[in-house]
Amino acid sequence: MLAAGCGFGQGGRAPKKAPSKAPATAAAAARWPVESVVVEGLHYYTREQVLAVAGLKVGQMAGKREFEAARDRLVASGAFETVGYKFMPAANAEGYVATIQVTEIEQAYPVRFEDLHVSSRDLAEVLRQKDPLFSMEHLAATQPVLERYARWVQEFLASKGVTEKIAGSVASDEPGELAVVFRPERSLPAVAQVTFEGNQVLPESALREAVAPSAIGMPYTEQRFREMLNVAIRPLYEARGRVRVHFPEIRTEPAVDVQGLQVLVTVDEGESYNLGKVAVEGPTPVSPEALLKAGDIKTGDVANFDKVAEGVERMRKAVRRAGYMDAKVTTERKVDEGKKAVDVAVHVSPGPLYAMGELTIVGLDLDGEAEMNRIWTLKEGKPFNPEYPDLFLNRVKEQGMFDNLGKTKAELKVNPQNHTVDVTLNFAGDKPGRKGRGGRGA
Repeated sequence: MLAAGCGFGQGGRAPKKAPSKAPATAAAAARWPVESVVVEGLHYYTREQVLAVAGLKVGQMAGKREFEAARDRLVASGAFETVGYKFMPAANAEGYVATIQVTEIEQAYPVRFEDLHVSSRDLAEVLRQKDPLFSMEHLAATQPVLERYARWVQEFLASKGVTEKIAGSVASDEPGELAVVFRPERSLPAVAQVTFEGNQVLPESALREAVAPSAIGMPYTEQRFREMLNVAIRPLYEARGRVRVHFPEIRTEPAVDVQGLQVLVTVDEGESYNLGKVAVEGPTPVSPEALLKAGDIKTGDVANFDKVAEGVERMRKAVRRAGYMDAKVTTERKVDEGKKAVDVAVHVSPGPLYAMGELTIVGLDLDGEAEMNRIWTLKEGKPFNPEYPDLFLNRVKEQGMFDNLGKTKAELKVNPQNHTVDVTLNFAGDKPGRKGRGGRGA
């Protein structure tokens, strides 16, 4: 952990005259009113949170001792890689304009409580009172932070009559996601077997096969197991229109033949729902009609959300072909219980429009390069279609324009600052040469 302080004298001389209420001693004369405080380097935390930890307030008398103490408090919080400060005379030369410079810890994750048997909401409120930087969505995963928070959690549990020792660690939350988890330090029993009850639409063998890779051997907590069921089992039912599937009861008992737990899951499969109306809502750079045609999502039949997801991905690609490389397409379900149907609202977040940048051709002679430039139709400045370069090369091969043509490859260089994409076309082979003149635009 670095704690870099910008020199106390940086920014020039001290203010010219002290306020009338300033003490007369030499030590006190180095303390002046703080007229403003700017915090630089923030991405997640707010200025108010940082100042609450630093202990600095506009209007207070401060000097080197106070600024050093503020920096030390921020370093001790464990939320920052570096902390520095600088100050200079205010415009009226009667106080300081201070700047705190921080670099936030990158390894920060959402917070989860497991197996604590107390209200998570009450516990979160206690932690906010302990630390102004606390958030359930973002906690720095440094060892000092984990240990300090584990101690606070343990103290709260003790006030409720729970005496278990608590540990904090970084653990898998959802597939591909991490979280800071606070739970009892004791070892968790592992899942050895999973049994399903109440299922009819899907056989137990299919359900067991779906959960086996994630469930068998995992340390068991009910919350973690339910999250696994939602990832592994729910999509199987939603592909069959069972959008209200849930797991009303989960029980555990010692496994008979192996060491670990047998987990018994009761499944309420719910009724089958049909897919109702699919509509594009909100602004979109591609017409709703074109998106719905690209998505080709069949309505009126069983609500298969695997098929819906495939259609939504086709919509996203259609928006990208229009030049919106960062496009995101999301859906919102609207369940009509009376009709037993699910309407789907599609929302498009296109992001910036990207344009074609420079075209570079590698591996051809001058004649071949000139011909490629002639038939390349995606001209500089036009909206960039990320599928066009590969389509172009495939057509060049299909038309047999070159002898001895080996592998071809298109490389894209995305420039996020100016929202352009440069393309390099690589032609390989033993001196590939044109077969003849002419040719159609690809």
